[in-house]
Amino acid sequence: MRCPHCGEIDTQVKDSRPTEDNTAIRRRRYCSECGGRFTTFERVQLRELTVLKRSGRRVPFDRDKLTRSLQIALRKRPVEPDRIDQLVSALVRKLESQGENEVASQKIGEFVIEELRKLDDVAYVRFASVYKNFREARDFETVLGEISGVRDNPDAASDLPAKPKRDAMPPGLGNDERT
Repeated sequence: MRCPHCGEIDTQVKDSRPTEDNTAIRRRRYCSECGGRFTTFERVQLRELTVLKRSGRRVPFDRDKLTRSLQIALRKRPVEPDRIDQLVSALVRKLESQGENEVASQKIGEFVIEELRKLDDVAYVRFASVYKNFREARDFETVLGEISGVRDNPDAASDLPAKPKRDAMPPGLGNDERT
């Protein structure tokens, strides 16, 4: 394995252990040339995946790009980095187990949206806004309605509790205190 610090080809493995979900081997490495330390991961790859883009282009599947997309959607959310790695591993296994070497980018997006919806509502909305190319505030309202269960029924909003009327507020709770 080439050292990322100095480029030396001869590096030594100092420690190996499985990841928490047992889908990869984590190896701590040491470069005898520059003394640098770094970590590598060894994963099973069932098949070489190619992504079919909407434009018709074909590009090699990039696990790191998927990870970066999830990290952006989950930025500043209470989700541990290990949970993101587990999610990426699960998504890759799902893609590889479909038996196809070529996967449409839309299919990958659908899988990601499905998993984010289970994991974190805010990340789901963030990812959906890019994936579904939101153009208006109405697009966000639709997705938020889906999350809260108010789906495809404009009258369902009337089932939500109404805000109390200003006059119905007890004295001392409104802006203009009544005596």
